[in-house]
Amino acid sequence: MTPPNPQLLRSLGKLARGLSALFWGLPATLLIGAETARADWLKPLGFLPALAVSALLVYGLWQMADFQRQERPWRHALDRTLLLAVVILGLCPFIYWHNKLPEQAFFADAVLVLELAAVLFLFNLNLVLRRLAAMLPDETLRSETRQFTAFNRWLLVGLLFLAIVIAALVQLPHPSPPIGKVLIWINRASNLLLIFFILLPLAMTMALIWKTKEVILDAVFGARN
Repeated sequence: MTPPNPQLLRSLGKLARGLSALFWGLPATLLIGAETARADWLKPLGFLPALAVSALLVYGLWQMADFQRQERPWRHALDRTLLLAVVILGLCPFIYWHNKLPEQAFFADAVLVLELAAVLFLFNLNLVLRRLAAMLPDETLRSETRQFTAFNRWLLVGLLFLAIVIAALVQLPHPSPPIGKVLIWINRASNLLLIFFILLPLAMTMALIWKTKEVILDAVFGARN
């Protein structure tokens, strides 16, 4: 029996740790960011909670960077996602500052850029998971990852398109009654739209991360048996 490659096992272990950090960091970043933007109970801590959970995303991707460095499509997808995670880390303090000084247009613009970076981050993270699944010896995982990551990315593209349309409609100086009704409907259905376009792809991304981590752990412990 061929002994397992120690370097490969170490990189797989770091890959599993990175996926765990992403699994917990994704919902934590969303929840802490939302609470920092609207709640008062986090104000004594300033922007430190948002900074900590955003750093968890950077840490997770950094851990994954040791795996299969020679695979260029995987590395390019991972590097783009890591860059977006760093952007989120750098902009997350503006959530707190915008909460304290909502009249400052610069802070509002920074939060808007942060939201765009977050959507692009989730989009590229799905591409990272697809590239990763293609390198793992599990056909079921590869098939499920191809299907769900494609669905997630289409949802996120739909979210960006909807945001552009809403922004264009809001900027109209004298919107017609039908457009006004559309804006009222969107405002009333905002919670449902949030669940469909954000929480649904986030939940499916977390499920894919967890399953990918389980496949990797099975490979690591199976190689040691």
